[in-house]
Amino acid sequence: MARSKKKFTRNLVLFLAGFFVTGAVCLFGYLWWLEQRAATIRYKEFGIPIPEGYSIHGIDVSRYQNIINWHSVKEMQVQGVHIDFVFIKATEGIGDEDSHFKRNWRKAKEAGLTRGAYHFFLATKDGTMQARNFIKKVSYTPGDLPPVVDVEQTYGADKKLLQQRLKAWLYAAELAYGVKPIIYTNVDFYKKYLAGEFDDYPLWAAHYLQPTAPRISRDWHFWQHSEKGKVNGIAAAVDFNVFNGDSTAFQQLLLK
Repeated sequence: MARSKKKFTRNLVLFLAGFFVTGAVCLFGYLWWLEQRAATIRYKEFGIPIPEGYSIHGIDVSRYQNIINWHSVKEMQVQGVHIDFVFIKATEGIGDEDSHFKRNWRKAKEAGLTRGAYHFFLATKDGTMQARNFIKKVSYTPGDLPPVVDVEQTYGADKKLLQQRLKAWLYAAELAYGVKPIIYTNVDFYKKYLAGEFDDYPLWAAHYLQPTAPRISRDWHFWQHSEKGKVNGIAAAVDFNVFNGDSTAFQQLLLK
């Protein structure tokens, strides 16, 4: 009886091991197939007007862009315009991580793109705890862009509380990484909730349907000018950005 029980247990372990190995192989194969399919997505143009006078262009992505073929992204070039950098969603709130972050973070670097990570800020949650979530998930290497906090909604929090929690996030992130984080928001939100309190932080401003620059009086580093761009290797529409400066200024912004 004891021998029969041991044999059953051994067979069960072998069965479960085989099941999980087969599952892992199938998952790997499926992800590989998705990446190869993404590589076949080709666009003749970016699908949007590209602002003139900027030499450094980039995109930002999250899980909503699904599986991305990063080498196709890197190789695309239209009349001298190509993708130089990418901001990748890493975390949200106090515990969430974007399901595609790890893959995008690794693959973008392998493809030769300058990468940055951002945290989607929830004004209803503690700022320090949100920063810890981001810090736990994101490890930087020299040549990466500084950390970014994406703040664009109040979720019912009043202005003072939002500012307090955002300052806590920024303080914790700067302490952890030794560099001033970048704030991403749209122009109207900045003017209403952030102006005067965060003017010494680098700004990544979202302002669509503008021909030459975001309409904001303060200095800015990045401008998200469209959310409807098309890039080889990405099936979904994607946000497009430009850097406000030349290659020397861009290099100076990167982590050392």
